[in-house]
Amino acid sequence: MDNSQKSVAQTCLTGAEDGTMTFPEIVGTLMQAGFESYAVDFRRSLAVYYLADGQSLELPTHKADNPVAPDFDRDAIQSAIREAQQLIPGYTYKGFCSKVAAAGCAGYIVSFSGRRALYLGRTGETHVEYFPD
Repeated sequence: MDNSQKSVAQTCLTGAEDGTMTFPEIVGTLMQAGFESYAVDFRRSLAVYYLADGQSLELPTHKADNPVAPDFDRDAIQSAIREAQQLIPGYTYKGFCSKVAAAGCAGYIVSFSGRRALYLGRTGETHVEYFPD
């Protein structure tokens, strides 16, 4: 992984956390830089960016405002996703992270080629969210 790709990943993470980049902008930027996916772990406050050749980059993320709840509330996670997709007034990525963690989401994986995000619970529950057309 070259320094340019590392810089792109950091820029995208910062853009999500400070609200200067939307999810579609982040996906497009990462894909253009050659990334195939990324994962966010709320329990470790960590994002990992993956290239197709197996290389990866770990970056620290902000610490969630609350711990990951023990129970996976799929409806609450879907509601937070809809708010993010619609960029409702007051939406922030940090607020999104807090909502989904409070709903039992321990982390998520975004697959660009699969055009989906997979939200994971503490005991293996999942919710698959396909990219909107």
